Amino acid sequence: MKVDIQEANGVYTAILTGWFDTNEATQFLSDIQPLFDHADQQLVLDCGGLEYICSLGLRILLRLNKESAAKNGHLQLTNMNGEIRKIFEMTGFVKLFDIH
Repeated sequence: MKVDIQEANGVYTAILTGWFDTNEATQFLSDIQPLFDHADQQLVLDCGGLEYICSLGLRILLRLNKESAAKNGHLQLTNMNGEIRKIFEMTGFVKLFDIH
């Protein structure tokens, strides 16, 4: 999995590409540390290139969402394909995230 983080005008956007399975979790946490560091800002996860996400990946995103809310930041998920959206719907996560 690849994570590319860009910042523009105080908005931190992480572009997620590839397959996120359990083996990717440690590296993913390291890659998105800048988002946790700026959780008080506007955060965007562009999921357009995300092909799969495991339950551990969902928990990491939930942790980021909670951290952002606790620091009065905001996390948006964008560009989900049908398969990823279905995972969020089946788990009830569509109710927990701001998805565009």
